[in-house]
Amino acid sequence: MNIHEFQAKEVLRKYGVVTLKGKVASNSDEAVAAAKEIGGNVWVVKAQIHAGGRGKGGGVKLAKSIEEVRELSQKIIGMTLVTPQTGPQGKKVNRVYIEAGCNIAKEFYAAMLIDRVTGRPALIASSQGGMDIEEVAHSSPNAIMKIDIDPVTGLMPYQGREVAFALGVPAESISKAVGFFQGLYRAFMEKDCSMAEINPLVLTKEGDLIALDAKMNFDSNALYRQKDILEYRDLTEEEPTEIEASKYDLAFIKLDGKIGCLVNGAGLAMATLDIIKLHGETPANFLDVGGGANKEKVTAAFKIILKDPSVRGILVNIFGGIMKCDIIADGVISASKEVGIKVPLVVRLEGTNVELGKKMLLDSGLNIIPANDLTDAAQKIVAAVKGK
Repeated sequence: MNIHEFQAKEVLRKYGVVTLKGKVASNSDEAVAAAKEIGGNVWVVKAQIHAGGRGKGGGVKLAKSIEEVRELSQKIIGMTLVTPQTGPQGKKVNRVYIEAGCNIAKEFYAAMLIDRVTGRPALIASSQGGMDIEEVAHSSPNAIMKIDIDPVTGLMPYQGREVAFALGVPAESISKAVGFFQGLYRAFMEKDCSMAEINPLVLTKEGDLIALDAKMNFDSNALYRQKDILEYRDLTEEEPTEIEASKYDLAFIKLDGKIGCLVNGAGLAMATLDIIKLHGETPANFLDVGGGANKEKVTAAFKIILKDPSVRGILVNIFGGIMKCDIIADGVISASKEVGIKVPLVVRLEGTNVELGKKMLLDSGLNIIPANDLTDAAQKIVAAVKGK
């Protein structure tokens, strides 16, 4: 689950991570009131969407007067902001964050994530922070350092000092940097984050280290124990079909292709997406119905897939272990009759009660294309979608 910048900063402040004074606004009058409350003579008006690269898209602007705060907030609120992370369709901006300005001496990059190789949390840092960090990672990978952290001991002070010295933090600010990194680590671990990114982390001319921006993602599987984080969920930022899927405990992610997929098991689902691409088409979704799906859950899955107008065919790929093939067959038949599936439907079943499941599909009289294995299924659905 993603949250907005202003929400991430609320979380980080509880762990001692320093941020600037700021306030969220949903219209220009609120933005002006926020700027007056914050005080000063320079403010930053920031679009709040679940995507990075807002500055490049025109969603972060500097205001040097109250009137500029009003003008910029009027311009940004309601705009469709296109960034490298939104795709060409962009995202509508519903609110802005008004934040105080500061005297920036230097910009850094810092992030906490899980290292997939070691299975441990890692602190990533670079002396080259700012909007072009992705280009830095591509062209100058040696400019980015990684510190693996033992979760038993946590981020040790000497590790924080090592990072601070490597970044070029002045000696008089080293202790502040160590406190900053340790606060970021504690927030990451205690709130079940999948990523906590500060870009840029700025050193001010006064010697302070401040999170000028903040992006936090959370492990959705751990939200049951993070009730305060769950309250930050913004449904307007999420794909409607993904919201609908979550009501039925379906693991669903919308993609941009033509072939809808209904699979049980995340690994098998990924393999299904890969083999569709291998045979010349693109998947329209990732959908894992899980091991304990029933007829109602399968029917709901079909309805969600068919809400996507770009879907030209559906591939059902089930390996029956906990999930029995006859249950899937029953769901397919029920969904076909209830929803009225008008696109080609290829079904590959294997595992527990497979013969019963195949017989149920055959006896249903429905226009279902059976497949013997995964390759056969992929070839048949791709051919059907292409009209061959």
